[in-house]
Amino acid sequence: MESVQELAPVTGVSRACRALGVARSTLYRSIRPASEPEPLRPRPKPDRALSEPERQEVLAQLHSERFVDRSPGEVHATLLDEGRFLCSVRTMYRILAAAQEVRERRNQARHPQYSKPELLATRPNQVWSWDITKLLGPEKWTYFYLYVILDIFSRYVVGWMVASRESETLAKRLIEETCAKQNIQRDQLTLHADRGPSMTSKGVAMLLADLGLTKSHSRPHVSNDNPFSESQFKTLKYCPEFPKRFGCIEDAQSFCREFFTWYNTEHHHSGIAWLTPETVHFGHGEAALAARRQVLAEAYRDHPERFVRGTPVVAALPKAVWINPPDQRSSTQETLTNFQTELSHWT
Repeated sequence: MESVQELAPVTGVSRACRALGVARSTLYRSIRPASEPEPLRPRPKPDRALSEPERQEVLAQLHSERFVDRSPGEVHATLLDEGRFLCSVRTMYRILAAAQEVRERRNQARHPQYSKPELLATRPNQVWSWDITKLLGPEKWTYFYLYVILDIFSRYVVGWMVASRESETLAKRLIEETCAKQNIQRDQLTLHADRGPSMTSKGVAMLLADLGLTKSHSRPHVSNDNPFSESQFKTLKYCPEFPKRFGCIEDAQSFCREFFTWYNTEHHHSGIAWLTPETVHFGHGEAALAARRQVLAEAYRDHPERFVRGTPVVAALPKAVWINPPDQRSSTQETLTNFQTELSHWT
C-alpha cells in the first residue's frame, strides 16, 4: 500500500493500482480511518417459537425408548396418529442439531482431504516423476508393464524397465538402481508419483526413507498432478513406430531401448528450449544455446533483410520447473520491475 500511495501522485491512483495489482477499493479502505465495528444485536425471539419447557419435552420424546431409533418424520407421524402435535419435523431437526445429535449413524468411510502437491525443480536430479503404463501383449487381455522414471527439469529418462507384472519389488529395484546410477545423495531428491498400488506400497515407502528421498503423491483422480510422466507416455505411444501389440516381452524391451535412446539423445523437446534431454541433464544446455546464437547472428549478418523483426532470439532454458506452481508466484521485486516498465511507457 505504501508503494501505491507514493506513486499515485505521479501517475494517478488508477494507473498505480493497475500496475501494482491493487484494487482501488482496497487502497481507499486502507486510507480511511478504521471505525469501531457495531456490536451484534441479539436476534429477537419470535412469538411463535417454542418455549424452553416445550423444547425439552420434544427432546425427551425423541430420546424416549420407543422413538430413540426413529427419524423425526416417523416420530411426527406417529404422534399425529395418536392425536398429539408437538412441533413440525423441521423444528425437531433444529432441536436435535442444537443438542449436536444430528449425524450419520452408520460408520462410513470418510475421504481425507488431499493437499495439492507443489514441487519445484531448478536443476537436474532434484525432482523425479515416475509412473507405470501398460503395453498390449500378443493376445487380448495380455499386457506388459513399462516403468519409467523421468527428471522433470531436463525431461531425461533416468531409468526404465519392462516387466510382465506390476510389483513393488520390481519398483524398488528400479528406483534403487537408478539412484545409484545417478549418484543421488540423501535429502537431494523428491520422487513424485500417482497413487497406484506400487507407488503407495509400504515397501517403496520404506526404501525411499532408507535412501533419504522425499516422496510425493498426486491427488486421487487428478492426472494434472503428474503431467510430465503423462506427457512422456503420450510421446511414446504417438511415436510412428509404436506397434499396436508386442509379440513378446523381448520385443517390448527392444523397442523401448531404441525409443528411450532416441528420446534422451536426439529428441528436441519444446519444454527445454528445443534441446535434447541429455544436453540439459548433463549441463551442456547453455553451451548449445550459445552455439545457436552464433549461427543466428551469422545468418542475420549475411541477410539482415530476411529478419523483419531484427536479430533473431534463441529460446532460453527455463530457470524453474513446477508441478502445480503456487497461485501467487511473483515477488515484490518482480512487481516493481513490471511497474517501472509500464511507467517508462507513460513517460
